[in-house]
Amino acid sequence: MATLAYTPLEEIEKIRAELQAGFDSGKTKSIAFRKYQLLQLAYLIQDNAKAFEDALASDLGRHALESNFFQTLTNFLPFYSLEITGSIAEIMEAYKNVESWAKPEKPPLSVNWMFMRPVMYKEPKGVVLIISPFNYPLWLCASPLSGAIAAGNAVVIKPSEACPATANLLAELIPKYLDPSLARVVNGYFAFLTVGFFSCWNFPGVISSIPAMGALERLSQQPLQRLSPLYLWSSVENPPVFVDPATDMQLAAKRILWGKFTNGGQTCVAPDYVLVPKAAQEPLVEAMKTAYANFYPETTGDSPTPPQNITKMVHQAAFKRVHGLVQNTKGTIVVGGEADEATKFIAPTIVKDVKVDDSLMSEFSVPVLPIVPVEDLDAGIAYVNQHDHPLALYVFSQSEAYKNKVFTSTQSGSAVANETIISPAVTGLPFGGLDTTRARQVLNSDASFSCRTSLPQFGFMMFTHLRASIDSPGWIDKLLAFRFPPYTPANMAKIKARLGVKLPPRPTGPPTVATTASGAGRKWFLLAFAVAVLGALTKMKNRLAVIKA
Repeated sequence: MATLAYTPLEEIEKIRAELQAGFDSGKTKSIAFRKYQLLQLAYLIQDNAKAFEDALASDLGRHALESNFFQTLTNFLPFYSLEITGSIAEIMEAYKNVESWAKPEKPPLSVNWMFMRPVMYKEPKGVVLIISPFNYPLWLCASPLSGAIAAGNAVVIKPSEACPATANLLAELIPKYLDPSLARVVNGYFAFLTVGFFSCWNFPGVISSIPAMGALERLSQQPLQRLSPLYLWSSVENPPVFVDPATDMQLAAKRILWGKFTNGGQTCVAPDYVLVPKAAQEPLVEAMKTAYANFYPETTGDSPTPPQNITKMVHQAAFKRVHGLVQNTKGTIVVGGEADEATKFIAPTIVKDVKVDDSLMSEFSVPVLPIVPVEDLDAGIAYVNQHDHPLALYVFSQSEAYKNKVFTSTQSGSAVANETIISPAVTGLPFGGLDTTRARQVLNSDASFSCRTSLPQFGFMMFTHLRASIDSPGWIDKLLAFRFPPYTPANMAKIKARLGVKLPPRPTGPPTVATTASGAGRKWFLLAFAVAVLGALTKMKNRLAVIKA
C-alpha cells in the first residue's frame, strides 16, 4: 500500500498566504478563466484515468469497472458514474453552464421597490476548504471542486488519509493542471489538519464529505464558530429498505444486493438493512441467494470460492470492526461471511432473522446486509422513525398505496422506489440528508448544516455568496419623502397606505377535506368554463368571417 506524503506543517501559513493572494488578484472573477480551470480539471482526470484506476485499486482493492461505474451507459441514460467517468461529466456540466449560473438574478417584481433596481450578484466566498472521504476519494473531491472553481473561489483540498495513493496522485497532478495560486492539496491525518488549519485560518466556506460520525465529532472539537458556513455531504443514517410482500422478489433482490455490495458496501447511499414482513422473509432470502449466485458464480459449483473482484475494507481497523460484528451477530448468515485479514477482505454477506438490537444494526456502509423481519409495514415505519433521518429511503413495491404510505410516514434525504444507489447521479436532482438531531448536537454551533448535493449547480451555489444590491435614483425621495423625520401622523398614514400588506379575509377555521376538494373542483370548473367560452368565441368569429365573405 502507498505511503502518504505529508504536507509539512511549516508550509501551511505559506499556502494560506499564496491562496489568499491568488484570490485577491481578482483573476477568478473572469468566467473565461473559470472555464479554463474547469476544462483543465476535466483533462487532469481524463489524461490520468489509468493512474486513478491503479490508485483506487491500491487504496480500496476496487475493480476498474466500479471505478468507471456506468461508463458504457453514459451516452444514452441520464446518469453517470460515481468516480472517473462521472467526475468528468460533472465537471463538464459546470463548464457548459457556469456563464448562466453566474448571471445576476433579479428578485420577484415588487411595485414598492422596483425603481431601486434590486439585484443579487453571485460572488465567490474566498478561500474554501474541501475535506473528502475515503469511500469515493476522487468523485467526492472533483465534484465539490468543480462547484468551487465555477463559483470563482480559491480552494484547499484535503483528501482522505485512508487513501494515500489517490491523495498523493491528486497532490502531484493538481499543481500541473490548475493554477497553484488558486488550488492546493494538503495531505495529512485529521490531527494534523487540526493543528495546521484551524490555528491560523478562517475559512469562509467548508464542505466536508464525512461518512462517519467519529470524524464529525473530531471536527466539532475545533473552533468551528470560525467556519461559516459548514456544508456536510453525508448523513448519519444509511438508507433502510422496505420490501412489499407482493413485489417482484427477484427484481428487488438483484437491485438491493447490487446497491449494497458495490464498492464493498462503502457507499453512503448503500442499503443499510431490509425491513420485510415475517411471512415474506424466506421468499426474499431465496431470491437473494439466486441473485448472489448470479453475481458471484465462483461461490457455487463443486469447488466454491469466496467472491472475487470485491472492494476491500479501507483499513485494518474497519476490517476488524466489521468482521467482529459478523462473528457476534445473533442472526443467521445466509451467504458470505468469509474474511481475510491480510487483504482486508470481507465477502458480501447476507444475514437473516436479525433483531433490531443486533450488533449489525449499529454499523453502516459495510458489505453486510441484515434482513430484519417485522410484524407489518407499520412496525417497520415505527422503527425507522425512532432513528435519525436517513440519507435516502428505498421501497420495493408495485403498489402506489404502499409506496405512498412509506414516503408520507417517514422523512429522509431522498425517497426512491424500486431502485437503490442510482439517485445521487440523476441529473438535476439534489442530494443530501436532513438536518439530523445527532449531527446538530455534535456540531454545537451556528454553522450551516446544508448537506445539499453532488450536482455541480448546487455545488456552485454552496460556494457562492448572494450579494444583495440596490441602486436608488434621486427622484425616489418624491415618493418616499415620508420616511424622513419629523415622524408625523400624516407620514405614518402614508407608510401604511403605500407599504402595508393587505391580507385576505380572516379564515373561519382550518380547512377540511371537503372544502379543499371543492376548491379544486371550482378551479377545474372555471378552466372548463373558460375553454367553452373560448370555443364559442372562435365559432362566432368563423361565422362572421363567412358572412362577410
